[in-house]
Amino acid sequence: MPPLAAIDVIGIRLKQEVCMHSIRRAMVFLSSLVMLTGATLFLASPAQAATSCSGTVTYDGTVSRSGSVIGELVIYYNSSNGGTNSACFYHRGVSYGVAADTSIQILRCSQTSGTGNVCNPTASSLDDRGSYSYQAGPVGVTGTASHCVSATGGIVWGGTDYYIETGTRGC
Repeated sequence: MPPLAAIDVIGIRLKQEVCMHSIRRAMVFLSSLVMLTGATLFLASPAQAATSCSGTVTYDGTVSRSGSVIGELVIYYNSSNGGTNSACFYHRGVSYGVAADTSIQILRCSQTSGTGNVCNPTASSLDDRGSYSYQAGPVGVTGTASHCVSATGGIVWGGTDYYIETGTRGC
């Protein structure tokens, strides 16, 4: 019969092995969870990734300061996904290449006619807002083939907000 000290050592080793096995299982679970979460986030974003500022221009408006254009909001349309409209707000003139608070958002409206009216939104893009040097966006909405869209974009320049709200467009 082994001495008591040897039995205690064997018991401690068994406890350590059980503990290490539990830690390994927990680490495998956490690693799997992190990978699945990352995959879900990656797979959840194709709509935004597919949005680009390209296609047929359906609206183009500018904001000026002291007679000089400092920003431009452009709405684009393409026929994918039942109609997709995207928008970008570009820095122009003296603001081009200079970091400034810039934003853009586009809405799909319930209206099917009435260019320039107030939009009754049925869907919206994310509001892309940040300190950008060249543009905010692209942002987009799908299912716009038979609907108007509306976009709002702007730039804070010299401490003043310069914004464009397009009203309904593409009707």
